Amino acid sequence: MTRSFAPDSLLRVSCIVCAYNEAPRIGAVLAIAAAHPLLSEVIVVDDGSTDGTADVVRRFSSVRLISCPVNRGKSAAMATGIEAAQNGLLMLLDADLKGLAPNHITALAAPVLSGKADVTLSLRQNSLLLFRAIGLDFVSGERVVRKDLLSEALKEIHGLPRFGIEVFMNRLIIARKLRISVTHWPHVTQSRKTEKLGYWKGVRAEWRMISDLLKVTYPLALFSQTCRLFALRVDQADRARFSVRIKKPRDTVA
Repeated sequence: MTRSFAPDSLLRVSCIVCAYNEAPRIGAVLAIAAAHPLLSEVIVVDDGSTDGTADVVRRFSSVRLISCPVNRGKSAAMATGIEAAQNGLLMLLDADLKGLAPNHITALAAPVLSGKADVTLSLRQNSLLLFRAIGLDFVSGERVVRKDLLSEALKEIHGLPRFGIEVFMNRLIIARKLRISVTHWPHVTQSRKTEKLGYWKGVRAEWRMISDLLKVTYPLALFSQTCRLFALRVDQADRARFSVRIKKPRDTVA
């Protein structure tokens, strides 16, 4: 049965934004998130930034800032935010989004709030071409999930590689066979590391991130994980388009 939007605390949404040296970009994200009526709290975990990220966050009086003394990576920062969140649903947003608007927040939250899905993932305009072709970005940083899915695994999340949180989260989603909805964000992009750090530093940072993903699961398992996530989608039209390209995955966990 489909639930209507409700004020119950289990259906209230806490937004978590993890940030490291995002002073030029995070303000645009918080301007949307902090004012959105579906987000009852917004938490920024400043992961040891050395620029003015914290100063930008402090301009938004309704946003809760948690400052980490040293940079430990996105996984540990996310665990800190999860522990601090007060509500039953979590919206995870990257700090370097461009083009984010209120309707994008609404669209990401709606499938879970209405009961049509257990998890939502974004599909941005500049997601990898392969992800846009199949209609699923398995490392999307923009999600809505139940807090209990992640709070029960906080010790493991703290021990993950710096950028292993999304792949780890996928494993939990697959293990519990949660229903997935993909929210298309055709006008939203994410700043590439080459934009933020310069070409060569950005390339090295991208490779470090890929290396972290492979520490959580091996390459073949990433493909298998994507197939299993796709099989859990409740977006029937998109599933039908992709079903002719892949075999139905076995019911095992990556």
